Amino acid sequence: MARRVWVTAYDPAWEAQAAQEARRVQAAKPILDLLPLVEDLSQVDRHAAALEALDYEYLGEFGIPGRRYLRREDAAPLAHVHIFQKEDQINIRRHVAVREYLRAHREAAEAYGALKEALARQFPWDLEGYCDGKDSFVKDLEQKALAWWQGCPLPEK
Repeated sequence: MARRVWVTAYDPAWEAQAAQEARRVQAAKPILDLLPLVEDLSQVDRHAAALEALDYEYLGEFGIPGRRYLRREDAAPLAHVHIFQKEDQINIRRHVAVREYLRAHREAAEAYGALKEALARQFPWDLEGYCDGKDSFVKDLEQKALAWWQGCPLPEK
């Protein structure tokens, strides 16, 4: 297939355009994933009613020991909140490493996005089936991300 070759001078707007395009492929879902860190998870538990008053569904650990998971799915954008204690460096590092790996490895982000899109079509009303379908991919992704990110300091924010 013949394609015309274009070479142009650098355009400073490309940086913003690239960041916008990266956001489109990184998660492939319109959901904000937040990762607040706290001194004491029991304080989070004590304030569950207040968080629910903010339209969050309070789900406790929800499959990950040492986490408090909340979700808000009745507004745009949707939000998932994963709260950990500051000293839980294993879970914090795992979550941040995956995020940074996907930001740095476009092909992995695209593959993950394509998998999630296919699973959403296959399991439109079955969250468990959707999650089970991406489980092995996510476990492999986490291992690659942790190996790639090992020794990197956690970001300040």
